Formats: sequence, C-alpha cells, structure tokens
Amino acid sequence: MNPPDMPELQQRIDELAPWFHNLHLPDGTGGRVQTCPDHPLGLGDFPAWKFEELSPHLPADLAGLAALDIGCNAGYYAFALAERGARVTAIDHDPRYLAQARLAQESLDPRQRVRFEQADVYDLLHREQAFDVVLFLGVLYHLRYPLLALDAIARRVKPGGTLFLQTLTAPGPDPARSPAIPDDVGLNDRELMTQPHFPRLAFIEHRWAGDPTNWFAFDAAAVEAVLRSCGYEQVERLTDELWRARKPGEAEAPWWDRGTLDRIAGKRG
Repeated sequence: MNPPDMPELQQRIDELAPWFHNLHLPDGTGGRVQTCPDHPLGLGDFPAWKFEELSPHLPADLAGLAALDIGCNAGYYAFALAERGARVTAIDHDPRYLAQARLAQESLDPRQRVRFEQADVYDLLHREQAFDVVLFLGVLYHLRYPLLALDAIARRVKPGGTLFLQTLTAPGPDPARSPAIPDDVGLNDRELMTQPHFPRLAFIEHRWAGDPTNWFAFDAAAVEAVLRSCGYEQVERLTDELWRARKPGEAEAPWWDRGTLDRIAGKRG
C-alpha cells in the first residue's frame, strides 16, 4: 500500500471533512499534512495532547496482546496501540470516521496492523473475542444505555485485562478522600443519597455543548462504583476524567448476570 502524494492527500482529506482527530499524515516529501489543524471545538492538536495523559499508563510493549478501541473515530489511538505492537480491532458506528481512518492507515499503518470495523459498543454483546487492553474514550456520555455498554465491554475484557475509560464527569468530591458507602443501606436511610460523596449520575435532557447526544455525566464516585459493579478490581483514577480498571485473573460473571445479557443479545442457552 503506497501513501498518496501531497495534492491527492490534501484533496482526500478535504473530501472527508469535517475531521475530529487531527492526524499528521506523511505527505510523501518528508513533511506532514494535518487533517484538522483548526479543531471545530477549539481543542487544538487533539487527540495528541489527550494521548499524553494516557500514554504513561499504557505498557510500552504490547506485542502479542489483543487491543480494542471503541469509538475509534479516525484512528489516532488505534494507530498508537499498533505502534506498541498490539493486534488492534477498532470499531466505530460512523462510516465517515472509518473512511478517515482507512485513509490515514495508508500512510500510518501500511502493514494494516489495525482492523477497522463498523460497529457500536452494543454489538460487543454478539461477539466472542476477548481483549487484553480496551480503550473506551470519550464515548460513554454519548450513550442512552451506558450501563448496558459497560456490561457489554466487561464481557470482552480478558481475565487479567485492562479497561481504560475516559468520560465527561459531573462535579463531585474525590472518592479517595470520601467516606465509604455501606455495603447494605436501610430502606428508609435515604438521607444518605443527599450526601456529597454518594455516587451520582446527571441526566442531560437537552443539548450540552451544542450536542444532543451528550446524555449523562457520572461523578467520579459513580464511575468507580459502576466499574466495580461490572466486575473490575483495582479501579484507579489517573486524571480528572480518566480511569484504569483491571479484570481479576479469575473473573466470574457478576452475581446479577444470570443470563440477562445473553437474552438481550438474543442468545439461548
């Protein structure tokens, strides 16, 4: 696969606009062409600066590991995982983003170490492949069914595997400095729900930042509580809106999953 030359490359970038990922594509002359130099949301060189927050927490060597990028957009994170040696599956529901990713792949991943597929997070309920590393970045708050999505993902993370989650968050106290929530709360002890440290999920009825698909904002306590309920251990807050969660080595289905997800997926025992 030969990368396109400069005039052709710029034309193809323009044809696939607007872009959300600002990729720096080789132009065939030793230079680079940016796909989104003037970001529509004023995010600058996105997601390069965002990846700087994640990069130190990813293993430098992912050789032999299977990785999944959910909501891959134009593929920045997927290409970064492939550069570290991972076998990468990258999914997105938007065909235009996938077309952008495949254009970028011609020059950034000519060996096609990344497999791009049109799918959404709920499609993971119908799949069997499991992954060592899963990225779920900037997607959760766009979903009408966030817990179903997280449960679907948890099924695709291998025992001992790792999920990286980034999401829009609501203001709230730091869970690491807050009192623990009791394992069992009395039916009438509802005053606890009014306490600042109780996990909260804000519902966004109308637009947020002009986007009607911004539906939910978890506070940090809710993010961590939900991840634990999905069966993860060692839930770590890496930045204000980025978490790492590890699956235990001998992972079992959560107590509440008695075939529920199989029924949603249309499977029969």
